[in-house]
Amino acid sequence: MSGRWERLYNGETTVNFFGRRRLGFAVSALALVVTVVSLFAQGLNLGIDFEGGVAWEAPRTGQISPDTAREVLEVNKIDANSAKIQILGGGDGERIRIQADNQDEDTILAVTNDLAELAGVEPNEVSVSSVSSSWGRSITEKAIRALVVFFILVSLFIAWRFEWKMAIAALAAVTHDVAISVGVYSVFGFEVTPATVIAFMTILGYSLYDTIVVFDKVKDNTDRFQGSRVSYGDIVNVSMNQVLMRSLNTSVSSLLPVVALLVLGSGVFGAVALRAFAVALLVGMITGVYSSIFIATPLLALMKQREPKYRTLTEQLSVGADMAHLATVGAPVSKRQVRAANTDSAASEAGANAGTEGAVVESVAAVLTHPPRPRKKRRR
Repeated sequence: MSGRWERLYNGETTVNFFGRRRLGFAVSALALVVTVVSLFAQGLNLGIDFEGGVAWEAPRTGQISPDTAREVLEVNKIDANSAKIQILGGGDGERIRIQADNQDEDTILAVTNDLAELAGVEPNEVSVSSVSSSWGRSITEKAIRALVVFFILVSLFIAWRFEWKMAIAALAAVTHDVAISVGVYSVFGFEVTPATVIAFMTILGYSLYDTIVVFDKVKDNTDRFQGSRVSYGDIVNVSMNQVLMRSLNTSVSSLLPVVALLVLGSGVFGAVALRAFAVALLVGMITGVYSSIFIATPLLALMKQREPKYRTLTEQLSVGADMAHLATVGAPVSKRQVRAANTDSAASEAGANAGTEGAVVESVAAVLTHPPRPRKKRRR
């Protein structure tokens, strides 16, 4: 076990990532199918900032509860079935949050007074926030525009710094990460807020960072193996194994504060905004590491293998000891070395057989060369 950790720490592992690309593609395809089905079946749980509406927050004291809050909405002719009622925790005690569709000023004031009476507080202690649906649409459009501009600028930079095929593979991985994160929010019904959008933008940067680290090592090894007949599958395998420990260290060190934010912010302090932000970050970071290894780099290798230089080497893939030899020496195991190894193996096997046969001959000779028995004297 210590030897495995030492090889992982030194970047000397020989995991055949490219050979397992079909498994990675299958897992991602399944997750994307679940995402699409969930989006069509139940959609996203959009917050008030995107859908518009009115939200009341009152201390959870007196006789106020989710059931009595629904009664207040029904008395004021508001559809209680479509309203969202949440219990929020915090350092100053629990609060109840009621979100409904847009209402006129008189209805908002009436609900505020009724909630204050149930909670046994003054009306000014019940906070009210109102957002129009047009403002929510404006925020959504701006978020989409920002995402498109981000994709364009990142594509241009990667194409300039590396090459256009790496830009395509990186964008495919980033799109995969965002889609999976959106699918998690849809499947589990998490509320999408502006904090969630900010977290999604953070996911894009993190996912690209991990992908660029791998691509940078791929570029270095491409230059290193320039004079050898090495397939692009071998290049990406060696590169990913060399940066595997760095990716794991970066991921673990990034996930620890996010988990702490999720546990403390949501579980202890009851901050819903922190929970929405932390969940998006947690899912995005996990998918970002996964996509950089099993999506971006294999896609790059599949595109590069079609180039004339690598087309004839498509079936060549070093695994195990051959991959370790390639990473150390900088050249694949040659046919002469394979023949020499086979010859040595055959010679050692023949030597072992010859030794066995010699022992048998010696034993037979020992049996057949016993001293002669003394002759009997004849009687006269």
